[in-house]
Amino acid sequence: MSRDLPELAPLIDHALLDPHQGHEAIHRCCDEARHFGFAGVCVASRWVATARQRLPVTGSGRGASPRLVAVVGFPFGAVPAAVKRAEAEAAAAAGADELDVVPDFGALADRDGQTVLDDLAGICELGLPVKVILEVARLEPEALELLVEISIDAGARFLKTGSGFGPPVGVDQVGRVRDLARGRAGVKASGGITAVEQAFALVEAGATRLGTSRGVSLMQALKD
Repeated sequence: MSRDLPELAPLIDHALLDPHQGHEAIHRCCDEARHFGFAGVCVASRWVATARQRLPVTGSGRGASPRLVAVVGFPFGAVPAAVKRAEAEAAAAAGADELDVVPDFGALADRDGQTVLDDLAGICELGLPVKVILEVARLEPEALELLVEISIDAGARFLKTGSGFGPPVGVDQVGRVRDLARGRAGVKASGGITAVEQAFALVEAGATRLGTSRGVSLMQALKD
């Protein structure tokens, strides 16, 4: 393989979002992320405090500890805005560095943009970088375009293609989100990223972060 490990590792958010895993799995995920130099560790808000203890804060740049990413309103976003805001506040207080937030898809379906905006803006104003989970594979073009604009207006730093619980993310989806973002937000590709060439294709299509639970196997494949 002509590409070497450092090109890919710093783009990976190493995800552990299986609800049937406990402390041991969280610790292992954090240790793997530190070992390989992944960009971040992505966990449910319930595990932020545990992961924070395992990931020392070491500043930024080469050699820094992976960033601690908490999902909020995951995976459906179908909770009251006040509950979602409280979850985001709890994750921030427990030591999260970034938040991956599921928007109010019900309001989006009703084309109630103001409700979607208020929901996201209330979390963005906490000050942590926010990635909005778009579920690109399930949205009609008009709804996707609307959600992208709302997310950026709310203050999102990244647009995430999906929760990872749907079909695998494709280069066409990443390219679509990249085009809609027009350089105003980063693009996180997420969902079914299992192969090295697939990961590089997503990066070439415009992904600036990759969310996957298969980060270790990707690194091992790079060494083969």
